[in-house]
Amino acid sequence: MMSSSVPSADIQVLFDALPDTVFFIKDQHGRYTHCNLTLVKRLGRRTHDEVIGKTSEELFPSPLGASYSSQDMRVVKGNLISDKLEIHLYPNRRPGWCLTLKRPLYDKEQVQGLIGISHDLGKTNSRHSAYERLKKVVSHMRDHIDEHTRIDALAELADISVAQLERQFRHVFQVSPQQYLKKLRIELAMKLLEGDENIACIGQQCGFSDQSAFSRQFKLTVGITPMQFRKMTQSEPSKQP
Repeated sequence: MMSSSVPSADIQVLFDALPDTVFFIKDQHGRYTHCNLTLVKRLGRRTHDEVIGKTSEELFPSPLGASYSSQDMRVVKGNLISDKLEIHLYPNRRPGWCLTLKRPLYDKEQVQGLIGISHDLGKTNSRHSAYERLKKVVSHMRDHIDEHTRIDALAELADISVAQLERQFRHVFQVSPQQYLKKLRIELAMKLLEGDENIACIGQQCGFSDQSAFSRQFKLTVGITPMQFRKMTQSEPSKQP
């Protein structure tokens, strides 16, 4: 039981009203005990009851479900996931970028499950005073996506300090410069993986030193390996709107 961790009805209503945030609680076996309507809808379900009691493997496309469950088990063992930039792939919608936090839930000093929130990345704040300056940095990232990129060089390009670059990037893009660069590389990789090009070559085009590094970072971000992603997308009968 996780009586000390069960949200009140008022908190449930609050989370249900957030369209850009996924909220959930799971037991130590990875089964959902609570979730909000945003998750329910993105899974293509109609009610909470269609999700409660099930695991990620029962709700998400294969092999994503197994990957999410594996992540859950690491959290149940005491690991904390914080500010993790990742892509969520749902059965009924396009891939979406989010920042995820997961932490163990304790009851009487024993881990009884986990609680998590994934917040969608918002739109770029183009009205921020630093936007025009950072556009040059983003353009440089795109033009040199296959090269090793130093953060201090990006800061020099913007004529600001590294600390200022980090701070202004989060104000404008909601992520750090490193996360933004990773986002660009993974997005390009996903696009190229829809074709038949060699996976090692794709990794090099996206700025990864070798296929091992590419596969490792891709799986950390998307939840599955480049090969699994290619098989999954090629097995889909049609692209979703």
